[in-house]
Amino acid sequence: MSVRSVLVVDDEKDIRELLEYNLVRNGFQVKCVGTGEDALREARQAPPDLVLLDLMLPGVDGLDVCKKLKSDERTAHVPVVMLTAKGEEADQIVGLELGADDYIAKPFSPRVLLARIKAVLRREERTAAGEKEATIEYGPLLINRDRHEVFVEGEPIALTALEMRILCTLVGTPGRVYTRYQIVEATQGAGVGVTDRSVDVHIVSLRRKLGEHGALIETVRGVGYRFRELKD
Repeated sequence: MSVRSVLVVDDEKDIRELLEYNLVRNGFQVKCVGTGEDALREARQAPPDLVLLDLMLPGVDGLDVCKKLKSDERTAHVPVVMLTAKGEEADQIVGLELGADDYIAKPFSPRVLLARIKAVLRREERTAAGEKEATIEYGPLLINRDRHEVFVEGEPIALTALEMRILCTLVGTPGRVYTRYQIVEATQGAGVGVTDRSVDVHIVSLRRKLGEHGALIETVRGVGYRFRELKD
C-alpha cells in the first residue's frame, strides 16, 4: 500500500509538531503549514490524501479554506478533517455543511485523532472504488438495499422508504457526523417529504424500530447524528 499523505494546517507550532510526530510515527507522509493561504497553495500544487485543518487561522480562516478546497476541482475530492478549539457548535455545523468530512475538538487524544483520520480515509477508499454493496452487515443489523429488508438479530423490521435511506446513510459511514441538512440532502427522492426540522422525528422512529439497538444512532449535540463505531 502506498504511503498516505496528510497536509496539516495549524498556526500553532507546537500543535503542528505534535501532529506531525504522531502521523509520521504511524506511517503517514506529512506536510505542515501555518496559514490558510499556504494551505490552499500546497493543496492545489500537490493534492494530499487528507487535510487536517484548524479553524482558527490568521488571514484566510479554516472555514474559508474548506470552502475553497471543496469548490476547486483539483481538491474537491480531498477529505477534510477540521481541528478546532472553538466551543461554538455553529462553527462545526458550518464546516460540515461546507463539505468537511469530520471534526475533532481540541484538546484531542492522538489515538482518537489517528483512528478518526484512518476511518475517513477508509471511507474515501470505498467511495473511490465505487463500493455500494446491496447487503450491509453491521453488528446486529443486516440490511439489503435491493430487497428493502432490514433484520435486527435475525428478526425483520419494517421501515419506510425514508427511514431506510436515513439508516443506510448513517450505517454506511460509521463514526461520521451528519448534520440534519446533510441527511436531508442524502435522502432526497425517497418519496416522502423531509426537512431538516423533521429529521429528528424520523430518527426517533428509527431508534424505536431498532429496539435495544436504537442507541447505535448517536446524537451529536448541536451538530447532528452519527452511527456508533463498533469496537473490535
